[in-house]
Amino acid sequence: MQTSFPSAYDAPALVAYKGAYSLLTEDGEVLHLSAQDVRQNLQNMPCPLVIHAPALARRLNLSPPGQPAPWLDLLELFAFVHPATPVAPTPRGLALALGMQDEDIGAAEADLLPRLLSLLLTNLARQNHGATAEHLAALTLRLAQAGWIWSGTVAETLGLHNKLTPQGKLPETMLQPGDALRIWRFLPKWEETPLPPPPASHPISPTEAREQLTKMLGEDAEVRTGQADFASVATGAFEPRNVRGDPAIVLAEAGTGTGKTLGYIAPASLWAERNKGAVWISTYTRHLQRQIEQETRRLYPDQATHRQRVVLRKGRENYLCLLNMEEAVNTAASRPAGITIALIMLARWSLATADGDLFGGDLPGWFGDLFGQGNLIGVADRRGECIHGACAHYQNCFVEHSIRRAREADLVIANHALVMAQAAYAQAGMSDDADETDDPSAPSRYVFDEGHHLADAADSAFSAELSGLEAAELRRWLLGAEGRRSRARGLKRRLDDLVVGHPKLETPLDAALMAATALPAPGWSSRLGQEHADEPPPPEPPEDIGLFPLEPEAPQPVLENPTEAFLRLLRQQALARTQEGGKQHVYAALECDLHPLVPDLAEAGHLLARALTRLVEPLRTLAERLHARLEEDAETLDSATRGRIEAMTRALRRRAISRLDAWIAMLSALDTPPEPDTTPAHVHFIRLERREKQRMGEQDVGLYRYWLDPTIPFAGIMAIPAQGMLITSATLRDQQTNEPESDNAEKAWEAAEARTGANHFPSPPLRASLASPFDYARQTRAYIVTDIDNSSIVDLAAAFRTLFLASGGGGLGLFTAISRLRGVYDRIAPTLEENGLPLYAQHVDAMDNNTLVDIFRTEEHACLLGTDAMRDGVDVPGNALRLVAFERVPWPRPDILHRERRIHLSGGDPKSFDERIARLRLRQAFGRLIRRQSDRGVFVLLDRRTPTRLLSAFPAGVEVRRLGLAETARELAAFLAETERADQN
Repeated sequence: MQTSFPSAYDAPALVAYKGAYSLLTEDGEVLHLSAQDVRQNLQNMPCPLVIHAPALARRLNLSPPGQPAPWLDLLELFAFVHPATPVAPTPRGLALALGMQDEDIGAAEADLLPRLLSLLLTNLARQNHGATAEHLAALTLRLAQAGWIWSGTVAETLGLHNKLTPQGKLPETMLQPGDALRIWRFLPKWEETPLPPPPASHPISPTEAREQLTKMLGEDAEVRTGQADFASVATGAFEPRNVRGDPAIVLAEAGTGTGKTLGYIAPASLWAERNKGAVWISTYTRHLQRQIEQETRRLYPDQATHRQRVVLRKGRENYLCLLNMEEAVNTAASRPAGITIALIMLARWSLATADGDLFGGDLPGWFGDLFGQGNLIGVADRRGECIHGACAHYQNCFVEHSIRRAREADLVIANHALVMAQAAYAQAGMSDDADETDDPSAPSRYVFDEGHHLADAADSAFSAELSGLEAAELRRWLLGAEGRRSRARGLKRRLDDLVVGHPKLETPLDAALMAATALPAPGWSSRLGQEHADEPPPPEPPEDIGLFPLEPEAPQPVLENPTEAFLRLLRQQALARTQEGGKQHVYAALECDLHPLVPDLAEAGHLLARALTRLVEPLRTLAERLHARLEEDAETLDSATRGRIEAMTRALRRRAISRLDAWIAMLSALDTPPEPDTTPAHVHFIRLERREKQRMGEQDVGLYRYWLDPTIPFAGIMAIPAQGMLITSATLRDQQTNEPESDNAEKAWEAAEARTGANHFPSPPLRASLASPFDYARQTRAYIVTDIDNSSIVDLAAAFRTLFLASGGGGLGLFTAISRLRGVYDRIAPTLEENGLPLYAQHVDAMDNNTLVDIFRTEEHACLLGTDAMRDGVDVPGNALRLVAFERVPWPRPDILHRERRIHLSGGDPKSFDERIARLRLRQAFGRLIRRQSDRGVFVLLDRRTPTRLLSAFPAGVEVRRLGLAETARELAAFLAETERADQN
């Protein structure tokens, strides 16, 4: 095998270090250089060892290197040697993942990298005689052909030269490179099994729950009285249901540090084992989903047992689609080499992954930054084109594996969105799982952690959007790519062999496809801002999604259609009715009320409603006749065909019919403006989305419908399947005073029931509140800075810089707006870097939130900026997080939806309604600070206008002091220094 790649053994090494760069030369000398010096040296030095090349390039103000990468990135080698092993993409993070101790890591300068390389190659050599040896050889040879810079070093380590024929190929008896990429041939297949019988309904006693908790924790574990009490209270959710539609509900607020996760896992696992049924544990954030999965390992430490008893479920769009992977592999030869390298790395990972989760699972969050985020999107099922039983890889499918494993599991860890969608689809007969609607073992017991987000999840699950992007996506699903290169086959190609020769099926299919032309045609967004429909559109670049680049679209005549006419009038009304001005509006969405309508909008809506009716009726007929064919042709249909028909029937209902029905219902609202002094069930409004950095370039416009109270449909879909529910959070209630026995206690519980939907069930929930075990008065300090103007990005940046330097890192900066986050990051990152405090930021760094949190947790002196995703559900115990700085009071966004809710759901006190939301968000932010008894930290709010009424958001015992920035920084530094001395003593 001929390669011309550089040897990694004697390569120089380069890392960012304390605002400069540490360079290990070929002679073994460690130098500290400026960015300018490094840029000059890179032109002449041999290919260096680095860690996370794209991030390093951005620090140096260089273009990301792309693939094949010109630098020897140890993360790439790690992804090949240790697939399905997430690791923080820093020198220290990589060293810890490879088993090094803190004392061996040292300052993590450039001289650490050769040691990490040695460990990686040693680990690789050990795999050369294992079960994956042939795959390693075949994939390495293919990587060499694609120009991967590490392939020469890897080949040498594996002794690949000794295995090749004189022609540079692997012997025919070995796995060949092309075959090694076809990973579906090597993945296990699931086998259909009978549906399990329904679970029993035996209750769990509080004493049994406490005993299970003790067993999980072990004899030497820290005793938490509140945790045991929580486990006892949680048993109420596992009581037998007495009346259909009336589940047993426990509403439990558990303060930070209570240990509620293990507290509910104890009774849940005991109930599942005793009754032979699954308990579904639902969260809102991926952070907590992953944390819960880790906590269950205390209960099932054996890996095989854990995999059998615990299943993590997400939506299909998170998983590797084997059909997409096959098409990418088949077209890779004609695409750039970087795509082949990405596919090989994905193939290596797919044979090691636990569940095929591309986003937030065991694929490292930095994978897309190294190998192309578009490549990940290209192999995920993100376009709703799953063909279920018609897919050749159906029995290897990662999603189908997880569905079937969940039937037999004790604990299923899901998210609020999936739980609501599954319950709604099952109720409508449109479930992902053909058997789920009639499954006697379908979930009946639920734990909703992060219960304060149930309304937010319901908002997303039960809203409807008639927008240009949504309508164009439906057209693409029905008609295909219309001349573009894509996997978008269209309905006719997917159904052709099922309907050919069946006039009863061909007729409605043809009618539907003809009616689908009423949806936005390709290029619709370019025509959106035109004054006249026949005006020629500006040129539009071809769509390009990762692995499936699309060919330029052939010129087409521009014909007005009812959807585009309707969208154009929506845009006209949005621009006419909104106030626009100032920087804050440049990138923001513009919203306006639906009523009163601009002229011609009602007529355009009627025309569109008729057009959509002409589309939905033949689709409905097609779905009904396809389903009828299952019975009519039962004697002649083979299993594969039956599966395809069932899958397509469900897809038609979910992807098209239910959406079109919602749109037609929304359009009927055009004729019924809201009556004054009445409470509407839904809120309708128009939204015009902006493209970043293009003031006059709108991305989308649409008509939106939200439930005024989204917990009503949530309660409606959960009432029947749920026999018991535990709804828990650290922030269920808002108390307007820190006195627990205040007159407002009952009102706080009533508000908590309204926020979670518990008030919509027949029987009232069992209420429970368990206080945090932390001594906040001793462990924390809290300040409001009084002398900065947080509307000035300059002042705001100065404040964050001062606070982060005073804390010596370990700071989490929280923002209510992405634009302000980016502005602060740009201004303070260089100074912090110079002082040895690396700064990372959500919406800036090209990594997912889990990876950013992993870095923050690993690097004790790092700082992290984030928005609401970092405010909720992030768990960073220890000294890595010792400061939380919030840029301003997190008031609710003053949009139309909030306006209507504060009018109709505030009980006549809209001001208190807003304050309650702000207090609960402040409580969530403060809750990031202290995660265990030994933690110490400081909370700073950079909003001098903070009302005293909001300070009850902080735990009892916390004194919130109003000071200037300089004095706050001094007290912050002094408190942390005192804490450090106490810990050392």
